[in-house]
Amino acid sequence: MISTLAKTPLYEWHAAHGGRLVDFAGWSMPVQYTSIVAEHTATRTAAGLFDISHMGRLKFTGAETALFLDSFVTRRVADMPVGQVRYALVTNEQGGILDDVLVYHLPQAGGGSYFLMVVNASNREKIVSWIPHWMGDHADVRWTDVTLETAMIAVQGPLALKLLQPHVDGDLRGLKYYHAAEMRVDRQRAIVSRTGYTGEDGFELIVPASAAGTIWESVFADGRSQGVVAAGLGARDTLRLEAGMPLYGHELNEEINPLEAGLSFAVNLEGRRFPGSEALTAIQREKPQRIRIGLELAAKRVPREHYGIYAAGGAAGEQIGEITSGTFSPTLQKPIAMGYVPAQFSAPGTELEIDIRGTRETARVVKLPFYRRTT
Repeated sequence: MISTLAKTPLYEWHAAHGGRLVDFAGWSMPVQYTSIVAEHTATRTAAGLFDISHMGRLKFTGAETALFLDSFVTRRVADMPVGQVRYALVTNEQGGILDDVLVYHLPQAGGGSYFLMVVNASNREKIVSWIPHWMGDHADVRWTDVTLETAMIAVQGPLALKLLQPHVDGDLRGLKYYHAAEMRVDRQRAIVSRTGYTGEDGFELIVPASAAGTIWESVFADGRSQGVVAAGLGARDTLRLEAGMPLYGHELNEEINPLEAGLSFAVNLEGRRFPGSEALTAIQREKPQRIRIGLELAAKRVPREHYGIYAAGGAAGEQIGEITSGTFSPTLQKPIAMGYVPAQFSAPGTELEIDIRGTRETARVVKLPFYRRTT
């Protein structure tokens, strides 16, 4: 059988180095190389290298780009200074989440600036189709999908800065969190941002597809003696869950709005109009009826997606929600999970129960994130 899965520029490296490849959003991606726990722990203690080239990258240019994007995503864009990156959402007219995205404002060679939007792989085609519907009267906006001509690499962990600095021609210490700059990485033009999805300090590199293998191998070779590892989607998932970060298709979807997802910081409603802004204004006024929560369990059994959450009270307890993500936390050494429950059950300290294969296990609501780095 001939595989129809898309392959990143690093596919051959993954296959040659023991990556267990799986179908993820139509891409052949490594879920792990050795073990998820080992790759997770290495990222928390040294650094992990992640191939995230499957994520979509859309480039916007033109005088009206900032105004268009300001009317397209939930967060202000028109006031973004060059060099800043903002987390935002794309919503439908009912306020449901079509995707969560990163918007970059970057300097244009020869003067001026442009914007880059990074979208989830599973939603790339949906967002590409959504853009023309909302272009409106913004005539001076040009955009192109540059996903296939670029690659994206995440370097995450406490050694990320030390590891990456010799490979770039700029000062990484001066790059603030959620900021980006054009630099040369191993003599190749690249975009370097101080962003990530693990709860650790780190950087994400957008590089030419043709140079991805050389850059990856160079950084990896320099870090091996320091405990740096290649890490797959499995560790990426457990790391983001410990950091309390939502994942599209789990904590986020078109039936969930940003306010109940705990993402109100990424929704600027005052004086703005974008798809779903009227619906979200009404939801904000009335307050969300359900809330995304974090849960910790004392027992060792692990809650999984779709397991029922119940009000405390044994067999008579009422099902009030369900788990959206769950794992055994390698860092905290206990089961953790996220899910949605009615607002009255969302206060930290509230005791709930989770049905794990027919047995109720006690869980306690905790403030997110579960893990927060100390430096």
